[in-house]
This record gives sequence, structure tokens and C-alpha cells, in this order.
Amino acid sequence: MPTMFESFVVVPAAPATSGSSEQTIIDGRKQTAARLRARGENPFANDSAPLLGGVTVGLGALRERVKAARDAAGKYGEEAVRALAGDARFHVRGRVLALRSTGGLSFVRLRDGSGELQLLCDQAQLGVEYKKLDDLDIGDFLEAEGALTASKRGELSLEPARLRLLTKAYRPLPEKWHGLSDVETRYRQRYVDLVANPSVAEVFRARSLIVRAVRRLLDDAGYLEVETPTMHTLIGGAAAKPFLTHHNTLDMPLFMRIAPELYLKRLLVGGFDRVYEIGRCYRNEGVSTRHNPEFTMLEFYQAYATYEDLMDLTEVLLRGADAALAAAMPEAQAAWKAARPFTFDEPFARVPMAEAVARGALATDIPEWRDAVSGERRGGGLVALLAPGFVDHMKAWSKSSARAKKIDWGNFRKGFDKCDNDGERLFCCYEYLCEPFLADDYRSGDGAKSLPVFVKDYPFETSPLARKNDARPDLVDRFELFVHGRELCNAFSELNDPEDQAARFLEQVSKKQKGAEETMDYDADYVRALEHGMPPAAGFGMGIDRLVMMLTASASIRDVVFFPLLRKEG
Repeated sequence: MPTMFESFVVVPAAPATSGSSEQTIIDGRKQTAARLRARGENPFANDSAPLLGGVTVGLGALRERVKAARDAAGKYGEEAVRALAGDARFHVRGRVLALRSTGGLSFVRLRDGSGELQLLCDQAQLGVEYKKLDDLDIGDFLEAEGALTASKRGELSLEPARLRLLTKAYRPLPEKWHGLSDVETRYRQRYVDLVANPSVAEVFRARSLIVRAVRRLLDDAGYLEVETPTMHTLIGGAAAKPFLTHHNTLDMPLFMRIAPELYLKRLLVGGFDRVYEIGRCYRNEGVSTRHNPEFTMLEFYQAYATYEDLMDLTEVLLRGADAALAAAMPEAQAAWKAARPFTFDEPFARVPMAEAVARGALATDIPEWRDAVSGERRGGGLVALLAPGFVDHMKAWSKSSARAKKIDWGNFRKGFDKCDNDGERLFCCYEYLCEPFLADDYRSGDGAKSLPVFVKDYPFETSPLARKNDARPDLVDRFELFVHGRELCNAFSELNDPEDQAARFLEQVSKKQKGAEETMDYDADYVRALEHGMPPAAGFGMGIDRLVMMLTASASIRDVVFFPLLRKEG
């Protein structure tokens, strides 16, 4: 929309101190509030309502009402606006973003949750009300009531017959001419970031729409939304390090949940065939652009389904959420879609892990690797080659090709040497030889963008809750979805054999006793639940934060979390 006002951006600000320029501004604004109170006016009012017969309306809806008055250049004509709006009066509220006066005219730019609009304040029309502009500062909240018009520059405007300050902002907004120089300040003072940067607010509106769309898709598919405990007595549902808390009344330690999985599957035992939960989970892990210790997880479980069924549903779910975003925010979604390095417009790739390892090995052009994966064993052949150890070959192998030079050989060797079995070794090969290159290896038809990749059929040793494949008991029916090389979803056909599950829990306990931190506890009650019988089923988990990152082309998970955890100031 055309505007004569510049935007402002966040700048780092130290706390106001006595004698500082900011404190001088704060003191002046407090004096204004005192004058208002002395006149019998409340600078923090809560009784906003039309008094001149106007209709209360959001600024975005007001623009929508007269959008036909906007010409190809984006300007509004006064006569066209009057023809559409008539003599109707409108009552609006919002934050003051800019103030400018010239002669007997003042221009005030307002923003509410739906958009922005200019107030064209005419001293001749407002009379004594015009003096109220002297009490206004940028950042204040204001209400106005009047008729729609257009300025000489073609800006859609409300011409107020009444003005009133609703909230006096003591602290000034950041000065508009500074650049954004401290990202942490944006995260720490998100309330200012949202005002100063409309594109940030758009991402969070998109987040709400995406979550709503996911809920609607699952509700329409017959899933029941449920809530399960966020404080657990055991570590379960995923391999991760938990946060510890304490229940004072019961005098017992508790873990903040790392996943809701085991409780949701108890509901399958209880007869709820399709359940889902969108809730907070907590993992005591590092912080990065992809990881936040507190995050939002979607998990759902469906009786009588397989992991293959959930691959199909995943594609429907992601495309459906994106379509809902496009319908609600067409301009923003089009820009985000153009910026994405991946595409949802083509079928996703589906690749068994052993095949992915074989392809990764072939891409290195290492002769011994090429020979090892040429037979039926594929990735298993490479594991057999490397199992005795490969430290003596690393120097030569790393020079075999440009692809080989990109491998993190040092950590690959360390990780491989820590593996206890061939299943873990295959997974380690995948982590270092394939996962970093998924975005390069799987491309759209025209090669312009990467394809999402379902990596499936994991070694059973790496998946303590997944069902073994009937034909290949060394594998489990599991997939993870990677979008431009980033993990988004994890799903599998569920293990419902109580004896098999008990044995896998015991293996986790054994690993814990050997010093492994990211392991599960033995959950006797869950085994007991399985002994009552759980129907064949498939389950799915996805990080909502990562989904929002991907759909809005955001670079960091902190860009899609309103208030990410930060170190204390000072």
C-alpha cells in the first residue's frame, strides 16, 4: 500500500538511566499523562466505543471495503472512496506509528492487528479536538471516529471528527533511521520487534494458520485431539536428555516430557483408534538454528495403518497446510514459496536407508566403496568393508573426489568406532555419507529445487519403539522425512509385541548403564498396557516449529518462536 511514512526498525537499547536521553523522553511522557489525569482524562483507558454513530471496524477490513477505489498505481481517489463508503462513519483503534503536521493539517499513521491506515486530521473540522494531537507520541494507542476519504497523494485516509488517547506509551519506540544490529535484542524484546518489523508479525500469523490447518486436516480425517501429561516419572518416547523437575507434595523427581508417544499409544490400547496431540516438549540439548530446548510437537497415531499409509498422509498434510497458508496470506505465501530451496509440487522421494548409503558411496568415486555396494547387500556391503576399521584409508579416500572431500571424516570415524553392531554402523554411514547431501542428490524434474526425501527402513537397533519388518527382521518399518536436508518428521509402524518391547527397553537400560545419556527407561506400565493388546498401528511425530520455518522460509527456529530462551541479561 502507498505510504508517505518510513518504517522503523529495532536497535539495541540499554535500560534507561537517570539523565539519559531516553529517560528524558520517558519523563516527558509521564508528565503528559499527569496533565491528562489533571484534566479528568485517563491515559490508560479501557472504555473505547463509538460516540458519533460510527461502526467499529479493523483497519484491514476498512481497506478491504473500499479496495475497488484503488487504481493500478495503488492510489485512491477521493470521489471513488466517497462513492463506496458513502456518509458512513467508522470507529478505529490502533498504535501511532508516525506523526506529521503541516499548517492546519496533521497526518497520523495507525496500525492494528489487521493493517495500517492514515488519519487525516483537519483543524477546521476537529476544532478544539485538534489540540489533543499535542498529547500524542509515536507508540501511543489512539481511537478515532470519522468518514473515509483520500489525501491529495492518493493515500486512503480516515478524516476524524473525534480523537482520543487510549494508552500513553512511556518508552519511545526505536528511532526509524537505525539499522538492525543486534539479533538477540529482537528475540529478547519481541514485543518491540513485532511493532517495528511487520514481516516478523506475518511469520507468526502464518504459524497460527499452519497449526489451525493441521488441526483441521486431522479432525476431518477422524482423529481425536487429546492431552497427555507433560511431567513424567520415566524417560520415554524418544532418545533424548530430559529436563528434571520436582513435585513438592509427592516428594518425587519428575522429567519434563521429551515426547507424548507412550501415553498416546496407551490410548490406542484403550480403544481410541485415531488420536493426536499438539503440545510442548522439552529436550535438554544444544541450542542452534534448528534446535530449541522447548518446542511444539505434533504426534498422531492411527490403528490399522502402516508407515506406508503415513507417508501418503504426510504429503497430504504438508501440501494441505501450505494451501491453507496460500488461501489466507496469498502475497506472503507466494514470496515464501519463491524463496524456498525445495518444492512440494512433485511427489516426494522414497529411499530405503541401505539404498541411500549405496548411492552416497557411489557418489564418492572411491573404487573399494563402489565394489562393496554393487551387490545385493548395497549399504550393508559398505558396512562390511568398513567394520574392521578404516583409519588407515581415510587420507587416500578423502582425495578421491570433490564429494569425498566434503565428508566429515574425523567425526565419521569416531562415530563408527563407537557403534556396537552393524545396524548402528549402517545408520552412522547414512548420517555422514548421505544426510548432508540429500538436498544435492534428490532434485525436482527441472533441477531447480530439492525434493523432500522419505528415508525409510531403518536398522532395528536404532529404533527401540518401531515394529520389525516381517520380511527383514533386521529392519523396522520406519521413515524420517527430510526437507532440503533438514529432518521434519519421524514415523513408523508401531511395535505392539510386549515381549519384543520389553527386550528393547532392557537394551536401552543396558546402554544407560554403559554411560549413554540419550536412552529410555524401562517402562513396566507401558509393557503391561501392550499385554492387554494394542491394535496394529502407525505413529507420526513432527516439530511444528520446523514446519513453520520451512513454509515461511525462515533461517532460524528462533524466528518462529515468540519468546525463545536466552541467557540472562548482564
